[in-house]
Amino acid sequence: MDKLFHIVSHLRSPKILVIGDLMLDKYVWGEVRRISQEAPIPVINVSSEDVRPGGAGSVIANLKMLGAQALACGVIGDDSYGTILLQILKNMKCDVDGVIVDSSRPTTMKMRLMGHLQTAGRGIQQLLRVDYEKTHHISKEKEQQLNGYLSEKIKDCDTVLISDMNKGLLSDSLLKTIIHLCREHKKVVIADPKLSGDYSCYRGVTAITPNRHETECATGIKITDNESLHRAAGKFVSDLELEYCVITIDREGMFLYHKKGEGRVFPTTPKAVYDVTGAGDMVLSMFGMVLGEGYSFEEATLLANIAAGIEVGKIGVVPVSKDEILNELASEGNQKSGKIKTVEMLENILKEHRRRNDKVVFTNGCFDILHVGHIEYLKFARKQGDLLVVGLNTDSSIKKLKGPDRPIVSEDERAKMLAALEDVSYVVLFDELTPMSIITSLKPEILVKGEDWKDAGVVGQEFVESYGGKVVLAPLVEGVSTTNIVSRIIKKHTRDELLQGVITQTH
Repeated sequence: MDKLFHIVSHLRSPKILVIGDLMLDKYVWGEVRRISQEAPIPVINVSSEDVRPGGAGSVIANLKMLGAQALACGVIGDDSYGTILLQILKNMKCDVDGVIVDSSRPTTMKMRLMGHLQTAGRGIQQLLRVDYEKTHHISKEKEQQLNGYLSEKIKDCDTVLISDMNKGLLSDSLLKTIIHLCREHKKVVIADPKLSGDYSCYRGVTAITPNRHETECATGIKITDNESLHRAAGKFVSDLELEYCVITIDREGMFLYHKKGEGRVFPTTPKAVYDVTGAGDMVLSMFGMVLGEGYSFEEATLLANIAAGIEVGKIGVVPVSKDEILNELASEGNQKSGKIKTVEMLENILKEHRRRNDKVVFTNGCFDILHVGHIEYLKFARKQGDLLVVGLNTDSSIKKLKGPDRPIVSEDERAKMLAALEDVSYVVLFDELTPMSIITSLKPEILVKGEDWKDAGVVGQEFVESYGGKVVLAPLVEGVSTTNIVSRIIKKHTRDELLQGVITQTH
């Protein structure tokens, strides 16, 4: 893990060319409250919409999030969707010189209707997908334009990624040109292949990254165990003259096979899977990034596995950041430490929770010498919503609040103890005397504070209520506090010292 952490920390900006089917993904979000009177179908009450790059565009978005220089190569239609997609890519500072407008076809657009039911756990699920597309092959004229672009650009790239969604761009002849140029200039080229029974069009790439289903269709071998994985991957490597084959095997992880006949399963860490959309794009992106920096296929597989695990925990296709990967590596095998986040990390994490319509609860405190009062308080807070974020005063802020002798327990230990509690979802530390800056950044739906703050006023109450949030006062456990515990310890210590002094004088 230390080696992988070092790799991600030191990723620079490799130049990566992505050629493939550029798409626009549109998400329509809303709540389902009833069944239509016209037909036995749910009616979605739309609350918001957004658009994101899909297909090869998703790979590009991932690469830009990781810090790469990305070059886009593909076709879009002469339409509003194409204009929107091109502008998104430009806004990401992506090189779009290789994006050609083809008026004979529309820009591929996938619209997903995402609904949730408030009375049934608030879970988000995809209700329907509507595709706008034409999948006929591009013209020879457009292909020649792409050939000219590729001849100029491939020689200057660190890696080349092929994202084939079978939408008519990647003909056998265009693939042959790409592979020839990559071999001529000794460039690594990785292909995420289409669903097909014939993969001969990819002969000569460095590696392919099919999933289990794609592998079974292309090889005719049912993937059931390690032996069948070896046979299928071996067939790919032999028939297609590959150096490596990477087969993604769902929850089991990834299987990496080398042309020498060596194969290994890289297991994934079990996680909640909310949406597998975009996982394959994330795998391809991570391979391009890591190999582009000169690291090995084994290291790329490990990191692609981790990045894909993060991706399936998101709703829709959302890029994974370096910080998310570093945090996952830091917390690998230590789920408790993985709960401790910065405000910036939490802002992104909470966006995903809100995609699932989760209600965020926030509370804060010093939590110096964790006791039963704290436990009951946090249990109460967690029950007010779907997840609980705890703001924790740092040592320096506690000294300002309570004097130079506090805290008794350091901020690192206090954070880890809070993270060990099942009711606590995330912990974030703050240096200020109040948590107002965190509250304004995270915008919790519910703010919880002890009922002893009723008269003094709860910090952040006016702000939270301004956008429809609410403040809840928690009951306190009588007679239990860190101050009382410290006082009892001091009294006992003093009493023991006096007793020891009497014994000493007697002797």
